[in-house]
Amino acid sequence: MPALGLAAEPAGSVRHEADIVVIGGGAAGVAALRTLADAGRDALLLEAGSRLGGRAHTVHVAGLPLDLGAGWLHSAPKNPWVAIAEARGFTVDRSRPRWGEQWRELGFSPAEQQAAWSAFTAFMQAMRSPPPSDRADDLIPAGSEWAPWLDALSGFINGAPMREMSVTDWLAYDEASLDTDWRVAEGYGALVASHAAGLPVALATPVSAIDVSGKQLRIETPHGAIMANAAIVTVSTNVLASGAIDLPGHDAILHAASQLPLGLADKLFFALDGGEEIDANAHLLGNPRSAVTGTYTLRALGRPVVECMLGGEGARALEKEGLDGAAAFALDELISLLGSDWRKRLRFVAGSAWGRADHILGGYSHALPGKAEVRGVLATPVDPRIRFVGEACSPGEFSTVHGAHNTGVAAAQALLG
Repeated sequence: MPALGLAAEPAGSVRHEADIVVIGGGAAGVAALRTLADAGRDALLLEAGSRLGGRAHTVHVAGLPLDLGAGWLHSAPKNPWVAIAEARGFTVDRSRPRWGEQWRELGFSPAEQQAAWSAFTAFMQAMRSPPPSDRADDLIPAGSEWAPWLDALSGFINGAPMREMSVTDWLAYDEASLDTDWRVAEGYGALVASHAAGLPVALATPVSAIDVSGKQLRIETPHGAIMANAAIVTVSTNVLASGAIDLPGHDAILHAASQLPLGLADKLFFALDGGEEIDANAHLLGNPRSAVTGTYTLRALGRPVVECMLGGEGARALEKEGLDGAAAFALDELISLLGSDWRKRLRFVAGSAWGRADHILGGYSHALPGKAEVRGVLATPVDPRIRFVGEACSPGEFSTVHGAHNTGVAAAQALLG
């Protein structure tokens, strides 16, 4: 795997002045830092946690890289991380996802699949004329037998159920996206972290306040204040809305963040004993009649592992149960489809619960009904020295790693200009 090689500063010895400070070490922060550093500017990134990558997080289990967060190079032909991956020696896997298939039609007959996907197609067509409420579930016919399935899909796509989704926002994403998705064999999280290789980063350094009253910004951390001429703030909307960072004069920004909450999309991984009879990346949906269900990739990337994703209602319900409870639920769904013999062939090895992740507090953003326009509010500077960026600030590429990257680069270029 490509080497990382961060120039991390030891906690407690963070320097106390920089031209531009980047707050948050996810994709937006890393992209902003790289842009500033490549332009020769004195920049420092402060990350509250112990690693870089944010909601892109790769862990290694038995030598296998597993993405606990973002895992797909969405809109791959225009995704800048593809070129970054290839330049850094990562492997881009161009195998197509098989989300629209049900392996061997287990638990989901061809007739049911056709009816369900027809309901989704009708919903997507109806989105072209948003209802007065702007609520996605108002576009679902009353009594539709596929309403739970549509809610499950919304959970996988948006991290939230239909009733909390802005049609206008969802439509903006759909119009901006390209239907081509690839993967990074060594892990998307590992790729994002590697993009900061050799750059000045201070881990375990949360920011508690930004004082804007002086000529320079005063950025408060547990290791002392840092003076800066400008700042790029990349923390999640849930962190902003929580008041974790005191930002005088930025009430409009904080309110906008509260209208763009983070949904949930959690991952579970099971080591698989055998399974050579299964095609690589074969797909199963756990229960098409429930919003609380998992979507499963069997032998993901051809490896002896089953990847489960829980979104929206399913992720909310199962985060309450903890990782062991969520794994037991997923295992039961798999066994109900594959047969009891599979119980001894699957072993839970890793999982995420993003709603419980300190300094992040969720998955990716969605606009509440009637609030799609606040993405522009969040992205518009109140103080010209401070830029807010991240996936939530993107008008059409929100919820993606490349959307976060593009906002980080744009903010850095604006300050350079």
